Amino acid sequence: MAVAVEPDRAKQEAFAGRMVQVLNDACLGLMTGVGHESGLFDVMAGLEPAATTAAGLAQAAGLDERYVREWLGAMVTGGVVEYDPGRETYLLPPEHAASLTRAAGPDNLARIAQDLGMLAEVEQQVVEAFRTGAGVPYSAYPRFQALQAEESGEVYDLALVDGIVPLVPGLPDRLRTGIDAVDIGCGQGHAANVLAAAFPASRFHGLDRSEEGIAAARAEAAGRGLTNVEFQVGDSAELTGSYDLVTAFDVIHDLARPTRTLAAIAAALRPDGVFLMGDIAASSRLEENIDHPLCPALYAFSVFYCMSVSLSEGGEGLGTVWGEQTARRMLAEAGFGRVDARRVEGDILNVYYVARR
Repeated sequence: MAVAVEPDRAKQEAFAGRMVQVLNDACLGLMTGVGHESGLFDVMAGLEPAATTAAGLAQAAGLDERYVREWLGAMVTGGVVEYDPGRETYLLPPEHAASLTRAAGPDNLARIAQDLGMLAEVEQQVVEAFRTGAGVPYSAYPRFQALQAEESGEVYDLALVDGIVPLVPGLPDRLRTGIDAVDIGCGQGHAANVLAAAFPASRFHGLDRSEEGIAAARAEAAGRGLTNVEFQVGDSAELTGSYDLVTAFDVIHDLARPTRTLAAIAAALRPDGVFLMGDIAASSRLEENIDHPLCPALYAFSVFYCMSVSLSEGGEGLGTVWGEQTARRMLAEAGFGRVDARRVEGDILNVYYVARR
C-alpha cells in the first residue's frame, strides 16, 4: 500500500510561482513575435529618444490603435516597454531595442519569438501525434522556410565568410582558388549565394526538396548576377556527384534519412574533401543539458517541428537535441575518420563539425 507523502509547502509554493512566470513569459513571447512581425519594435526604436502615445505609435506603424494599445499593455507589464502614466506615453529603452529590432541584426531575439506563433498553429496536430506517433507533415508549416531564411540570413551575411568558413584550415584559400561545393538542405539558398558572391572562382550548388525554396534561391542568385551557383530540387539522401566541400547548416537533424544522407555525403567527397556541418550545440545526454540556457526551447522545437516532421515521413526522428555524441557516432559510421568540433565566438546555438573521410 502506497504511503502518502506530505508535500514540502515551501517547495510547492515556489514551483507554483515559477509556473505563473512560465505562463506569463509564454504569452509575452507570443506578443514579442507580433511586435517583430508588425514592425512595432522598429517603429518605437525609430521614435527614440522621444516617447509616444498609443495613438502616435499606431499612426506611425500604420496599425489599429486598439490592438496597439493592448499590445503595449503586455509590453509594459512584461518589463519590455516603459510607461509614463502621467503623460500616457511609452518608451522602448535602447538597451531593450538592442535585442528586439531588425537593426540589431543577429542579436534580434524578437525574430526568433515569431516562431512561437508558427508552432502554436500545429498544436492540435502535435497532440494527436503524441497518441499516434505519426508526426506532423512539413506541409503544415507554410511559414517555416520564410522564417528560417529571415533568422539565418543575417548570420550568413555577417559570419559565414569571415567566421564559419575559416573554421576549416585552408578552406578560404581553396575557395579563392576554385573548388566545387554543394549546400544540402539549402532552403532559400542564401548561404550558397553568399559564398558564390565571396568566392567567384568556385562553383556552388544548392540542393533542397522544396520547390518554393529553390525558386527563391534561383531568384536571389539572378538578382545578384551570380553565374557560379545553381540550385536543384532533390533529396539529400540521394546526393550524387563529386565535391571538394559539402555544407549542411542546421538541417541534418531534421531529415527523414540522416544516416543515408551522411553516407551519401561521404561518398560524394573527393579524397581531400571536407564536410562542414553546423548543428545544435548540445549533449546527447539529458543530464548534461540541464544547465543549457536554451534546452527547454530546443526540446519544444523538436516536438513541434524537427522530430515530428521527420517522423511524419517514416523517418529516424533524430530531434533537435540529437547531441554531439550521436553526431560523432553517426559521422564515424558514415565513414568520416577525422571529425573536429569547432565554435564561432558569440554563437551559443551551434557547433560546427569539420569532418573528413
